[in-house]
Amino acid sequence: MKNLFYILILFFTTQSTFIFGQVQFEAELSKNRLGLNERLRVSFIMNKNGDNFQPPSFSGFTLVGGPNQSVSNSYVNGVRSFSKSYTYFLTPNRKGSIEIGQATIEIDGEVFKTSPKRVEVTEAVSKPNSPESKANAIADQNLHLVAEISNQRPYLNQSVNIIYKLYFSSEISISNVNEVEMPKYSDFWSTLLPIPKLEIKRGEYKGQPYNYVVWRKAVLYPQKTGKLLIEPLTLNVSVDVPTNRRDFFGNRVYQKTPKVVTAGKRILNVKQLPIANKPKNFTGAVGQFDFSVDFNKNKLKSSESFQATLKVSGNGNLKLFSLPKLTAPSSLEIYDPEHKENIKTNLSGMRGSIEDIYTVVPQLKGNYPIPSIDFSFFDPIKERYVTLKSDETLINVNEGPTNLISENQTSNSRNNILKNSESYFNFIKTKTDLKKINSKLFFNSNLYWILLILPILILITLILIKKKIESKVTNPIDERKKKANFLAKKYFSEAKKLIGQKEEFYSSLEKALHNYMKSKLNVETTDLSKDVISKLLNEKKCETSSVESFISMLKKCEEARYSPISQENMGQHYEKAIETITIIDKQI
Repeated sequence: MKNLFYILILFFTTQSTFIFGQVQFEAELSKNRLGLNERLRVSFIMNKNGDNFQPPSFSGFTLVGGPNQSVSNSYVNGVRSFSKSYTYFLTPNRKGSIEIGQATIEIDGEVFKTSPKRVEVTEAVSKPNSPESKANAIADQNLHLVAEISNQRPYLNQSVNIIYKLYFSSEISISNVNEVEMPKYSDFWSTLLPIPKLEIKRGEYKGQPYNYVVWRKAVLYPQKTGKLLIEPLTLNVSVDVPTNRRDFFGNRVYQKTPKVVTAGKRILNVKQLPIANKPKNFTGAVGQFDFSVDFNKNKLKSSESFQATLKVSGNGNLKLFSLPKLTAPSSLEIYDPEHKENIKTNLSGMRGSIEDIYTVVPQLKGNYPIPSIDFSFFDPIKERYVTLKSDETLINVNEGPTNLISENQTSNSRNNILKNSESYFNFIKTKTDLKKINSKLFFNSNLYWILLILPILILITLILIKKKIESKVTNPIDERKKKANFLAKKYFSEAKKLIGQKEEFYSSLEKALHNYMKSKLNVETTDLSKDVISKLLNEKKCETSSVESFISMLKKCEEARYSPISQENMGQHYEKAIETITIIDKQI
């Protein structure tokens, strides 16, 4: 038993020596989950010295510190313990799961590799982990990104503006500002406002004097009620932090350090429009508007045309509702309207006018009343619905064909027509004039077969004529698709001619893309948000890359109007748009 005990001790001692004598090369992370504005410490540790250390590429991260090398040698009871490490400090460039690849080193002529590590990067956090240096601590205290929202409790489709301000104290200076995370404004109709030049202004942050620049301005129209999330804007900023050192001329030496700042999440509580007293003809207009119906003439001949213009002007969600329809007597032929917009967007929202211009052609002589037209909207300032009415207008058609019976004929005149009507029936014969028919059998004769087949031929002909007529009857959905397709081609043609004129080019290109989607997906302008487009294209089994390419083109149209773009870039964007809709067209 005693000998067995010594044998076991000897065995375990031998195995321990073997195990601890093996080379160990591992990667250690300070955390496996971090925010977009936090730092990650990565250490590569080995228990035996080696050569030709190669770190991974750190794709998805920015290297902000390192490598820091440390070596540890110790002897315990005559046994040597060795440790060597290479440490790096990283900041993530995007959200999601990011892999840190393998590092390699050569030890005793053999190459060893670490196992890949995966890090989960979430959105920026309000309290990031502690800074790794004094410079970072100073940057944290003197640099802030704030989102200022005009209204925390808007109504559905009421404009809300959001201004992102980057505050920095006079102790530091900033440069090379880049957007790391851009808000998508889900559940909002959004427009980015141009900022021609970044200007440094003086202001206050939490009661202290600060410099600031306005980095981004946006106007939002909530499309849903309840609590809506505004995603954070996150910036990567190069900060020059003063040190205690001075150069040869006595000037203070600054240390450059990267800093990630975020505006954080914001929540809007969007109120539902009141149900009480809601007009039946309400189509979603929210704001302050004027409404008018104008005719270019009210006296004309039949077959001549006149124009009726329905116009809404003011401040509100002008692009997100439809105008009322023009109604008229059946003797007036009304053509589809031409839609025009004259809208500008600033911090107070959309301002301008929209109008539908109808062409109307009378068919018969007479006097035709155009009934009053109602337009309803919700005024968020007065918090009530407002209905505006146009005046009834009389259209006089002086020349042209008339009805066989005048509309002004009285009942007495109709009675007079019936008097002395005996002569009306003189054409009816009261005596027969019969002749003896041919004794030849009618059955199986030529006339028999003609009379038998003729009704069938007439029936088939009538069915074909009916189908042809039905095919020509205007289908509102098909007509809307046809019109949207026509407008898409029109705006693409305009965009091609306007290459070199930045604002006009991107405005026409954006309209072309929207009308293309309307024609393919059969949606109204009010439903045409980026999220809706993505959802419908995915339902049509379009490839993800095609959907993302189309949404990317819409974003470029919005953003490119407010940033310097060369004529060559416009040409590339035009060709990319044509290529994208061609691919989507095939996939649909």
